[in-house]
This record gives sequence, C-alpha cells and structure tokens, in this order.
Amino acid sequence: MVDLSRRRPEILAPAGDRDSLAAALAAGADAVYLGLDDGFNARARAANFPSDRIADTAAQVHRAGAKLYIALNTLVFEPELPIVEELIRRVAAAGVDAVIVQDPAVVMLARAYGLEVHASTQMTASSPLAIELLKQLGIARVVVPRELSIDEIRAYKAGTDVELEVFVHGALCVAWSGQCLSSEAWGGRSANRGQCAQACRLPYELIVDGERRELGDVAYLLSPKDLIAIDRVGELAEVGVTSLKIEGRLKGPAYVATTVAQYRAAVDPDFETAVPLDRAALEVAYSRGASHGFLGGADHQTLVEGRFPRHRGLPLGRVAAIDGDELDVVADAAQRSLDATRVQPVAGMGVVFDASAPEAHEEGGPIFAAARTPTGYRLRFGNPGPDLAHVHVGDFVWITSDPRVTAAGARAAAHVPHGRIAIELEVAGNAGEPLVVTATLASAGNLVVATASSAALLAPARGAGITRELIADKLGALGGTPFHAASVSTDKLAAGVHLPVSELKELRRAIVATLDASFDRPRSPNVTAMPALRDIAPLDAPLDAPLDAPASAVPLCRDDAQLDAVLDAGAREVELDWMELVGLGRAVQRARARGARVIVATVRVQKPGEERIDAHLAKLEPDGVLVRSWGSLAYFQDKQVELHGDFSLNVTNSMTARWVLDKQLATLTAAHDLDRVQLAALLEAAPRGRVAVTAHHHIPTFHTEHCVYAHLLSNGRDYKTCGRPCEHHRIALRDRVGLIHPVSVDVGCRNTVFNAQAQSAASLVPELLAAGVRRFRIELVRESAREAQRLYLAYAALVAGTGSAADALAAAAAHEQFGVTRGTMRTLAVL
Repeated sequence: MVDLSRRRPEILAPAGDRDSLAAALAAGADAVYLGLDDGFNARARAANFPSDRIADTAAQVHRAGAKLYIALNTLVFEPELPIVEELIRRVAAAGVDAVIVQDPAVVMLARAYGLEVHASTQMTASSPLAIELLKQLGIARVVVPRELSIDEIRAYKAGTDVELEVFVHGALCVAWSGQCLSSEAWGGRSANRGQCAQACRLPYELIVDGERRELGDVAYLLSPKDLIAIDRVGELAEVGVTSLKIEGRLKGPAYVATTVAQYRAAVDPDFETAVPLDRAALEVAYSRGASHGFLGGADHQTLVEGRFPRHRGLPLGRVAAIDGDELDVVADAAQRSLDATRVQPVAGMGVVFDASAPEAHEEGGPIFAAARTPTGYRLRFGNPGPDLAHVHVGDFVWITSDPRVTAAGARAAAHVPHGRIAIELEVAGNAGEPLVVTATLASAGNLVVATASSAALLAPARGAGITRELIADKLGALGGTPFHAASVSTDKLAAGVHLPVSELKELRRAIVATLDASFDRPRSPNVTAMPALRDIAPLDAPLDAPLDAPASAVPLCRDDAQLDAVLDAGAREVELDWMELVGLGRAVQRARARGARVIVATVRVQKPGEERIDAHLAKLEPDGVLVRSWGSLAYFQDKQVELHGDFSLNVTNSMTARWVLDKQLATLTAAHDLDRVQLAALLEAAPRGRVAVTAHHHIPTFHTEHCVYAHLLSNGRDYKTCGRPCEHHRIALRDRVGLIHPVSVDVGCRNTVFNAQAQSAASLVPELLAAGVRRFRIELVRESAREAQRLYLAYAALVAGTGSAADALAAAAAHEQFGVTRGTMRTLAVL
C-alpha cells in the first residue's frame, strides 16, 4: 500500500501516436511524454507528433487535467543548433510543461525560453554528484537510469533536491542509456540520435577462452526481460520518487491503457476504471517475460533468459498431444498453482507456439475453444489459426493477446476524459446587484481565474432564496466538461436573495467557456523576444590552447603487457584502464618509474556511493584523470589534477563543449556519434586545440550492468556470489556474420562489449592536425604486446609527421585478431 502521507507519485505515460495519447489520458495518466516528428527524440521510429500542431496537443492534454512533456533527448550536431532553437521556441509558445533532454546545449536553450527541463536517462546522470553538477544548467528533474536499485534510488534521493523520475514498466535496455554504441558501430544508426537498431535483441554465440560454449536454446545473450514493477511502486513512493514512468512510445493503445490504468490504481485507491486490472492483462498487453529489472539489485541469473527477443505474454505450458485441430497443453505445478491469479485461456485469446527458434516463423493464432483438463488445458483452433502440422509436442505455449485488453485499448483511444480538473467556485452579491461568480483553477501549473456576472439583478426572495445547495447543483453541474467543482463558497452572497435558475445556467456556461478557452491560449506569448542562440552560450568560455602546442599520440592500455610494450616504444604519456584497482596501482608506479606521465581512467558510470572508486584513483596521485562520467567530473573538478573528458560525456556541439571545458577540463574527446563532416563543424566552432580525437580503437558497443560472465559462467546472482569467473576466463560474443566481439569487465563489475573490428582514422589525421587537434588516442583492448607496440609506433609517427597514414593503416590491418575498418569516421570518435 502506498504511503499517502507523501505526495502521490505522478503516473507518466508514453504516447507514440494520437490513439495512444487518447488512451493514456482516458486511463488516468497524470502526465504524458511524446516526441515530435522533427526528430531529436529517442524514438525516431514512433509516429510522433507535428511540431506545428503541438499547441493543440498541449490543449488536449491539459483539458484532461494532465501535463505534457516533450522528448528532445538526443545529441545535437553543430549545424543543428539553430534548428533546435526554433523547435524549442515552438514548444515554449505551445505551453508545454517540460522538455526531456540529453544534450546540455538543449538544456541551455530550453532554459533560455523559460521551459522546465528534465534530464533524460540518456544523459546518464547516474548519481547525486552527477545531477548536482548538471543542476547548474537549471535541471528540475532527473530520469534515473534503470540500473539503479531501490536502495540506490533512496541514496540518490538523499543526495539531491532534484525530483526523481523512475521507470517502472516496459522494455529494458541491456546497455546503460546514453552509453550504447552498437547501432552506431554496426549500422550507422545512433541510439544517441533516436535510431536504436536493437542489436541487443539479436542472437549471439558464447566464446570462452577462444572456444564456442554450447548453451542449448539460449541464444539471445543480451536480450533482457521486460520491467514489470507494479508491486514495487509502494516502496518507490516511500522513497519520495516524484514520477513513475512507463516505457512504450512504440506500443499501441491497448498496452498504454492497460499499463497506465494499473499503475494509477496501484498508487490511487480512489481511482475507478473499466480497464482490466489483473496481472494477467498487464503481461498479455506486452511482455518479453516479467522482471523487476535492477530495482531489487543485480540478479544476473534472472534478468536475461536468452530464449527469445520479443513479445511472449503469459506462459501457459507445453504441448502434450496434438489431435486434429485440438491439442493438449500441460502446465507444470508452479503454473497450475498460479492459475487463479493469472489467466484462464478462453476463445478469442491468441497464442504462439515457441519451438526455441524465434528467428524462424512461429505458428500462432486465436483460440476457438478452451477447456480445463486435470493437467492443464485442451485448446481447439480453426481458420484463421496455426498450422498444427508445424507444431510439435514439447513446444512451449504462450498467451499473447486477450480480447479484454484489446477492447479496453480501443475504448480508451475513443474516449474523451471529462471532469478531471478541479475548480473552486465563489459567488457574491446583494439585492439590487448582479450575481458575480468567480471560478479558479490550477491545472498543470497553469492558474486561471474566470469571472462572470448575471444579466439580471438579485432580488429579495419570497422564500429561502438562493441556497448553497442550489448554487452547487446549478453552477456545479459540469458534466461533459473538463471540470468538476471541488468547492463552492457562498460566504459573500447575501441571504434571502433570488435569481432565476436560467441565469445560473448562463453563468455556468460563461464560466466554462472562459476556462475552456484558456487551454487554447499560449502560455508564453513573448517567446519570439527571447535570447537568440548566440546570446545563450556560457559567458566563461575557455580559451584556445596555445597555437604551438605539440600534438601527441597517447596509448590507452588495459593490461601489463600492453603498458610495457608502449613504454619500451618510447611513450611519454599513457592512459590506464584496469579491471582491478590493486593492479592499477602497480601499473601507475611502473609507468611513473619509467618517466611517463600517467592518466588514469574513471569508470564509465558512477552509481550512488561509487565516488569511493574515484577517491581511490585520487590516492594514486596520477598526473591526470580521464573523466568518463558526470559524477566523476563533479568529484575531480576541484582536485587540482589535470582532467581530460572522454567520449562517454557525449559532446557533439560547441555549446556543450564550452560548458564542459569550463569544468576545468584540459581536453575533451569528441563523441563517437560524429561523422567526418560533423566533427569538422565541431572543431571549427569549439575552442581550438581542446578537442581530442580517438584515432584507433574497437568501439565499445554495449556498456552494461548485466554481467555475461556471472550469468553464463557461474550460478551467482551478483559480484558477491559469482566467484569472479572474469579473473580466470576471457569471453566474447560471436554474431550472426561470424565476427567475434570481446567482452571486458571494469572495476565496477560492468561489462563492455567491444566491436570485433578495429576502427582507424589514420587517413584523417593530417586534416585533424590542421583543424587544431593536438591529442590523439590509440585505444587498446586485447592486443598483444607486439600488436600494441606496432600500433603505437605507427600512429605516433603519423601524428609527428614522420610516418604516413598508409603505414598506420598497414599496422592496424596487421592486427592478428580483429581486422580493421576505415572510411567514414562514423563508428569512431572519428570513423
């Protein structure tokens, strides 16, 4: 039960099209988030909404007593900044309640136009330190990453006064949001630009120490179950979470209506709805299998089942026998014990037959008749329906659809909610004066006062006259309007006066018309007079680096052999990214003893409490720190140590670059989402010499809290119980075209899946040098000492002007394990 002594959490619904928007409002959403068809939102494949009609959409949402949030949660390239400013101007003029943002540049633009800003989960603001840094931009709310447990969310809440929004339902990304580059690496479609290709839903083979490991029908090694946390919302409310968020802008009205109604009912005991509220309906609406995600902490044995990548619904059992157009399904004991609270198959429900080959065609269709049996169910099928000749004994059976759920979604999509907005009525008047009615509403942050006066004057009454009950009955009869009368005051009305009932009805109509018209008026009529783009950039912009600053190739090493190899090759500065801190400390000492400057890398994500990792790095007294997260930037910015921002800060335009560099960074690495043209635009506009480029690396495609080592090489739930197989084995994932992608583990026990093919920007180095780039990273993953030395020497010579791009590419192509890709700069910080 939700603790109602706290403010009830907002139920935040997705809307990918107008039917889903209507369904969300009808089902009781307190707020709705959607994207615009201009782009710049993380669901480019959704239908989305036209920006030139956004005022009408805002009015529709506000009439339902809800708030409207616009997702502008992608990275923005330099030439797009004026386009985004114009889009924000439209959004502000429409009276939208908030925008959800990834890029700090968009935050600055939105705040300049008076908009409330919520930090998207794409911003990877994963700790209180992170959001306290970003709060300087004017962020009012943060969408916390899905990887945080309730205990970690509690610690997050204790460390900031910024509102917290938490995902409670829908698809789980296996990678940290904002840190997934698989779509960019393998298809040129950036998830940071709203074009996720869902590479996590593809099958992979497990390679352990160079050998394929047989896993039976488990093939979808990176495809997590869906999040269904209906039974955890009470805990989140007690923590003080402001908003409970439902994922699903690619889902239809049946899913939206079902999820919204169920979560609204879970936090609002007075909520009434015709939408089915049983758990079965919630899972049938859409589910890849039910999970609490990370809300209960890491559980690497349950998050990923690995047998399927798409909607399954509810498990029914396995096919036991097939007889013509009928078949018997046997449920195991656990399923039979859940029958009363889950689902009973009936005619009209849809099923799918799971033969552990979801990439192939799966038979399925509607049930024509169903009956209970001692061990399960007997189902009959017809036309249209499955071809039972392709169904086998032993196939698993799932309930995938329910007419109740579909019908509820259709009803909700066609329904216009009324009476959601509370108004306060006050009447005043004396005999010989008009009756004056004042109505006040406060909805979605909008305060409106409407006043109306009667045409006729109040007269002495022959009887009791106008009573409070009469006023409440005639003025409060607001059916069919967005309003309901929350209170009626007659304190300023003289006793014993009379007015015809028709006059009261006219007053009601006048008040309703005035209040209703307020939804169509822009809330920010003066946005055209707001600052232009050039006036919004930070005032304390960092200066350019000295023009004569020497260029350098800096190797990033991940093991002792690589470090020794590059030091032997003459490297005078190294970046170190170690799996464990004891070994890192020894590596720092060894490099320093060889006379090299040492830069240590932070983890890519900082969760609440993990500033202790940064504290350990600080104790090593490195010459510099490679900062990979907003939290680590907040921790180190006043520590009097040289700081370099990594690609994971996702800097793609000069506004963001200037803001980040102002946090005491010496350089920042351009984001991997930039192609050659986009990088050139950034370099031209950003402070000269302050942007670093990765010249060679294996792009980190997935960065994930889910540990493939623990899941597949142990029975352990988390790092405490897994036995640390990562210390004894090396694993990789082989994709459908045979490429083998190595998987590494960091200090925080997070996995990174690196692209099999190395990426090289060697041919662009002369051009980048001319554009002012002075720091080039050569990033190593599993290269041998020989390979590491060859790569470093070739790129160092190229940067110094004594070697050629052809030599560097030849060194890269000689890589014995992976091979090399070159060409567009799309899958690199530069390629």
